[in-house]
Amino acid sequence: MANRTKKVGSAGRFQARYGVKSRTRIRNVENQQFLKHKCPSCGQNKVKRKGTSIWQCKKCGIKFAGGAYIPSTESGVNVDKIIRKEIEAIEKIDDKGQGDKK
Repeated sequence: MANRTKKVGSAGRFQARYGVKSRTRIRNVENQQFLKHKCPSCGQNKVKRKGTSIWQCKKCGIKFAGGAYIPSTESGVNVDKIIRKEIEAIEKIDDKGQGDKK
């Protein structure tokens, strides 16, 4: 039997209801959601969604919170960058202070 949902994908369950734009958005989100993602701990493509915002790596077993449909959101990435910059700034200050004491 032929694959009947080639164009519509997982949104085929809605048939002709809700409009093309809504069904296309749902299809795109669900395609991204069901992919295997990269683990922040071990780097393997083994992260699967366990529940809303809960992600788990099949290889190393780490469980972490992320976005509802993808493990890392844009705002989460921005927060990580800000935190890393602050940590680096603190480390530079500590290194300068230790250099004076020696």
